[in-house]
Amino acid sequence: MNCPRSLSPSQVRVAVNAAFQLWSNVSGLLFQELQQGPTDIRLAFFEGEHNDGTGNAFDGPGGTLAHAFFPFRGEAHFDMSERWTLSGIKGHNLFLVTAHEIGHTLGLVHSPVRHALMSPYYKKMGSTALLSWHDITAIQQLYGQPPGDTVKPLAGRALRWPMQDWQISQDPTGGSLIPHYCQGFFDAITMDENRTVLVFQGHHFWMVSNGSVSDPLPLQTRWPQLPLAIEAAAFSPLDSKLYFFKGRRMWRYSGSDLDPGFPRKNSKLGLPSHPDCAFFYQPLGHMVLFKGSRYFVLNLESLSTEPYYPRALRDWKGVPRGVNGALTRPDGKLYFFKEQQYWRFDPGKLSITATGQWEERLPWIGCHTTPS
Repeated sequence: MNCPRSLSPSQVRVAVNAAFQLWSNVSGLLFQELQQGPTDIRLAFFEGEHNDGTGNAFDGPGGTLAHAFFPFRGEAHFDMSERWTLSGIKGHNLFLVTAHEIGHTLGLVHSPVRHALMSPYYKKMGSTALLSWHDITAIQQLYGQPPGDTVKPLAGRALRWPMQDWQISQDPTGGSLIPHYCQGFFDAITMDENRTVLVFQGHHFWMVSNGSVSDPLPLQTRWPQLPLAIEAAAFSPLDSKLYFFKGRRMWRYSGSDLDPGFPRKNSKLGLPSHPDCAFFYQPLGHMVLFKGSRYFVLNLESLSTEPYYPRALRDWKGVPRGVNGALTRPDGKLYFFKEQQYWRFDPGKLSITATGQWEERLPWIGCHTTPS
């Protein structure tokens, strides 16, 4: 019926179609999308209480993701306030959650099998086969086995759910190839010592320089020993090193070489786990990390948090919570990113001086096929 703010309609349609096809592949069911009129299953995104009763009210980011109703009501509702993705790296994988909720709309209860799609703990599922035999047996008891000629491959790779494997999309206006992150959002962004913009999404990254953007490059070929995906990245002109953050640890690289003694635990540095973003802030001469409603200042020489930190994020007037990236441009302006939006922060004025859609307004981020 509608779409979340963090994904485009085309991305939502791909995730939803793949979720329905998953069940069609293992049962006698065939699904058809209808644009109007009465339907058997309806999907919609809501915030807070949405006429399902106070017990079913959505609680914002980090809580209940979705709920669904058995036939004949056949509705699945998703929390609009959550950050929905096609990867699950920073946010919740819409394909995975939709497939689980569709199972309920078809009449399935929760599975007792650990890591099954219909397990109540499916959010912890790794990149293993989606459907357990328990799931398949349950759906076939209700709707029979599939005819041999109806099984279709899912978008992505078979029954594996990390959709970040799709790296390049067609530009609907010009037909040329554009980076996949331009269709959604990225996990982290920074610049290196050559002022090349580095954009990270899943286990790939892109280099953007002089109006041109590279092909997607595997993260670990450039920085060996990094995890398959990162949550924050920052370059420090103080020591010409790149810093990466994932979970409870920090990695530091000199070029492509991991420095001795790294990765280190964030807790030993006085830093939080799972930071939202990291960046070097020239006025302080230190690295700054955002996490929720607070920010931390890391002294890179002593590798310890500066005294009197963390402090409240409201010090950064106008910068929202939950930003997923930040970098300083050569003109000294600091850019913050959250999903498809950006905020330009002027360190001299200590205020936001511009905001908008980064894909449209910032050609240096690599989403324009020709230099601006």
